[in-house]
Amino acid sequence: MGTAMTFDLDEDRIAAEVDRLVDEQRITSLWFLRPDYYPSNRRERLRVLEQIERHGDVVAFRRAATLRRWLSQPSSVASVDS
Repeated sequence: MGTAMTFDLDEDRIAAEVDRLVDEQRITSLWFLRPDYYPSNRRERLRVLEQIERHGDVVAFRRAATLRRWLSQPSSVASVDS
């Protein structure tokens, strides 16, 4: 893909990237969340990324969209639990 952010489809690594983005966007585009909030599952991560896309600047939008695409891709590990 044509993004600067590339990494393996590893759920833990994606979760860490989402948490990092949440920290960076907490004051500007996630001001309505509790100060200690971090999404704890795939559904919550997708929801918070959508909020960043909606309320963030262009750079945040692109990062959130990239992470959301990675999270939305089917994974054999995730599908076993579904």
